[in-house]
Amino acid sequence: MPARTSPRPTPARILLVDDSKNGLSARKCVLEELGHKITCALSGAEAIEIFGQHKFDLVVTDYKMPRMNGIELIEKLREHAPHLRIVMISGFADTLGLTEASTGANVVIQKSANEVSHLIRAVNRLLETPRKRPGSHGPRAKGKAV
Repeated sequence: MPARTSPRPTPARILLVDDSKNGLSARKCVLEELGHKITCALSGAEAIEIFGQHKFDLVVTDYKMPRMNGIELIEKLREHAPHLRIVMISGFADTLGLTEASTGANVVIQKSANEVSHLIRAVNRLLETPRKRPGSHGPRAKGKAV
């Protein structure tokens, strides 16, 4: 019998949150190509409503959104799901010193030409590891002070 390759993992359910339809569309395409099931929300309020109705393995959120930014969204999501895996993407990560420790996200990604490769690596790594609350293991993330 020929050697079996490792089975394809079960597709993850991922909630994408961004007030930019272009940002949502681009990230949705990338993550769907990896085989994941994607649900999109155009605001933090919409994301909370959807999150209350469905189970997700991971959330990817933008930082800068009207009425509720990504950090506020993460705080609300963590109230209901403390071990939820979350990626925050921001064009202001470096400027504002946004880090895992200051945002509550498991991974913070700076928007850049390398954003897609960073997102793919972060999603793959987070989905492979057991759920833990950020900062609950190992040293705190190093980054610029806010």
